[in-house]
Amino acid sequence: MEADIKVKAEARYIRISPQKARLVVDLIRGRQADAARTVLRTTNKRIAPMVLKVLESAIANATDRFEDLDVDRLYVTEAYVNEGPRSKRVRPAPMGRAYRYQRRQAHIVIKVAEKEA
Repeated sequence: MEADIKVKAEARYIRISPQKARLVVDLIRGRQADAARTVLRTTNKRIAPMVLKVLESAIANATDRFEDLDVDRLYVTEAYVNEGPRSKRVRPAPMGRAYRYQRRQAHIVIKVAEKEA
């Protein structure tokens, strides 16, 4: 397979702050796909199962797209989290005031490729 072919999977509008999701995504960037799976299964964060799901989807996309692909040689080339839209909410405050706060969302993108022999 050519070195410049990358297969991606992404999950959009995930209800978690991008800052918290980046902590987990940073753990798998550059790793072999199987090692990244193991790391995500043992990570004790709420977003880890969702990131694992996106990684599994990227691996499945790669195997569907290329028949001669060796799954054992797949590695995570890119993994990043972008900020999604923010939902603005209002919470009651003392003396008739209102405090605004934001519910953040994240877009998780993972790209995998086959490492050259």
